[in-house]
Amino acid sequence: MGHQAKVLIVDDNHGIRTALSTLFDVHGIACVSMSTPDAALEAIQRENIGVVVQDMNFTQDTTGGEEGVRLFRDIKERDPDLPVLLMTAWTSLETAVQLVKEGAEDYFGKPWDDDKLVSSVQKLLGVRQLRLEHHRLLASDDRAKKKLAENFDLCGIIYESRVMQQLLTLATSVAQSDAAILITGPNGAGKEKIAEVIKANSRRKDAPFVTVNAGGLPDELLEAELFGAEAGAYTGAKTRREGRFEAAHGGTLFLDELGNLSTKGQMKLLRVLQTGEFERLGSNRTQKCDVRILSATNADLRREIGSGNFREDLYFRLAVIELHVPALRQRPDDILPIAEALLPKYRAPDGGLRHLGLAAREALLDYDWPGNVRELQNRIQRATLVSTHDEITPLDLGLTDLEGGASFTPSHAQLDGSERTHEANEIEEALSRASGVISRAAADLGMSRQALYRRMARLGISVERRMTSR
Repeated sequence: MGHQAKVLIVDDNHGIRTALSTLFDVHGIACVSMSTPDAALEAIQRENIGVVVQDMNFTQDTTGGEEGVRLFRDIKERDPDLPVLLMTAWTSLETAVQLVKEGAEDYFGKPWDDDKLVSSVQKLLGVRQLRLEHHRLLASDDRAKKKLAENFDLCGIIYESRVMQQLLTLATSVAQSDAAILITGPNGAGKEKIAEVIKANSRRKDAPFVTVNAGGLPDELLEAELFGAEAGAYTGAKTRREGRFEAAHGGTLFLDELGNLSTKGQMKLLRVLQTGEFERLGSNRTQKCDVRILSATNADLRREIGSGNFREDLYFRLAVIELHVPALRQRPDDILPIAEALLPKYRAPDGGLRHLGLAAREALLDYDWPGNVRELQNRIQRATLVSTHDEITPLDLGLTDLEGGASFTPSHAQLDGSERTHEANEIEEALSRASGVISRAAADLGMSRQALYRRMARLGISVERRMTSR
């Protein structure tokens, strides 16, 4: 099979086949031509076909277009993503319009406009290449995801997005080391879950895993909480208290909300990280600890360092490796799989299981998820409790979309190359026509909402939505 995708011309008229072949050849477009539907279908199996340009009638004195309909549907059955352009006389126009609704890219009347036809074919050859690359990447992602699940304990994390695949791949690859890892990301995105994955695949997986909300400890309790206290060390300390470092000895200590740790707390934490030693409050006996440190924050610690709110030396101790958990809105491919996985966990008041209706799915995909996975979990639980039917609606989820209440902001920071810029322009124009409504823009572009979200993420196009939540 050749590397360059070809245009397949299908027409029973020798003169038309020759004219089209010459036209495409002049513009450097490789093509093959066939006179019958059967020969065309064989060519699709044999050749690297990027676009089909087909007539609607192949038998003399037929004008109804039924042969063209059969060929079009046979092509789509074999290769649903192969672009098809229809060539039609006025007698087959209504049929051609119907096939466009079924997935044909466009139709051209005879005689055709050379410039428009060539432009359309060139564009569709590019679309075909993008679709094939997309399928190749999906297949590669599926293989990588399967291998990752076979080789590592992912602690039940549900995902489909490539960004989470990359995050989990990195997390499991560094799990075996004892290097300190800083996990960043917004609240509710799953930072603690990533910490669990690291621990589950480390050499300390069978040792203690101790979690402490570092930012929630007041200075007067911090030392006792982290390092322990002797009886009588402070008012009310009637017995010896074991600290979190001591409890985690030989295992993993997870310091959550690290960005909220006070300056005094940062100083005390830094000392034990530097020396591996600490003393219980009220004791002068130094103890050694062997712990692997994982920490998490939703703060931008580099900015906090610049503002003087966080110690740079502590940052470098904690962030030997830094992992970032993206917000849920940045990985829309994960939204529905997570929602579907959550549904069986919650029973409706009548004891039944609920399922997501189409409108509910659209609402889930169109919502920004400021509370991330945690909010998604809460909304799914809410929906199962308040829904009075088997099918969950947007109202059950507490989501209502304001008509026309969306806008989009183009961002080209991630773009490179004219092809990607052209693709970005097409998407932005569709978003403008749709007033920022993703479902409308996706329909305009002839793709699914999830596919559009993936392309927007890749091209750096952001959408600002205004949606009410109840």
